[in-house]
Amino acid sequence: MLDFKGKVLGIARENPRRLVLPEGQDIRVMRAAEMCIKEKIVSDLFLLGDPDELSKKARDEGISLSGMYLRDPKKSEKLEKYSNIFYESRKHKGMTEEEAHKTLSDEVYYGAMMLKQGEVDAMVSGSLSPTAKTVRASILIVQPKEGVKTVSSCFVMIVPNTIYGYNGAFIYADCGVVPEPTSEQLVDIAVSSAESAHKLLGIDPVVALLSFSTKGSADAPSITKVRDAVEMLKKRNPNFIFDGEMQFDAAVVPFIAESKAPGSPAAGKANTMIFPDLNAGNISYKITQRLCNAEAYGPLLQGLSKPVNDLSRGASPVDIFIVSAITIAQSL
Repeated sequence: MLDFKGKVLGIARENPRRLVLPEGQDIRVMRAAEMCIKEKIVSDLFLLGDPDELSKKARDEGISLSGMYLRDPKKSEKLEKYSNIFYESRKHKGMTEEEAHKTLSDEVYYGAMMLKQGEVDAMVSGSLSPTAKTVRASILIVQPKEGVKTVSSCFVMIVPNTIYGYNGAFIYADCGVVPEPTSEQLVDIAVSSAESAHKLLGIDPVVALLSFSTKGSADAPSITKVRDAVEMLKKRNPNFIFDGEMQFDAAVVPFIAESKAPGSPAAGKANTMIFPDLNAGNISYKITQRLCNAEAYGPLLQGLSKPVNDLSRGASPVDIFIVSAITIAQSL
């Protein structure tokens, strides 16, 4: 079984980057930040919030903030510049200068603008904020990467005691952001997920666009959507192996692939699984996690021009530290 934690920590230690953690007032975030410094996975670390309050909390909790930059967006000398940039990008949507200033005074939006402006390389947020806030800040400020219109998410799944995937490792997508993807969005999700497989697992992605049908064994609007996505993906001529539509067993089990999808370049050896909608993706990752005792890392955002990741509001300091390492790996 692939040691995913060890792999991403190794990548981050070899390539330390600049990280911003907007929710600095959260004690769990402070402890994670301390780990990031001690484990040397960052070259610079920005903790957002009032420096006096952060320092007092840290002293009370016995946490060292040594080596970190503490910044209060509301008092930052860059707030006006960042607000003006945001206003100029949104005024055609009716945003006022006052609204832009108020928005950029928020730590999550300010952190996103630090990332957009190249002051940092990665951002991790969400221990105190709902997912929608992190995703919205990312879409409005960081924006999708060139050639990709859809911001989506993936899970890294590490499944013990299996011969399938890459030593039990899979990418599952989308399991957390796009409820009913169109064919065009499925193509974007497939492209982004292939990149995630390469960056996070270090593998050559083999992508399966999944359905309850394999190569015409059934017909329904949801199957047509997947078939159309496969044809669109062919026109993009990506640099990874893919195929669809196919059932999960045809995607991963060689002898079933030979029967159901003979000649398919992806069937029987897929490691990157693209689900037709959020219902299928979310249900599948939870089934895999609970029934197979699998490790599940995510949802990890993908398709952005620069890396941002969301946290569960129940995340532990170690969880935040690991997600920080993953986000640094995505930034390379």
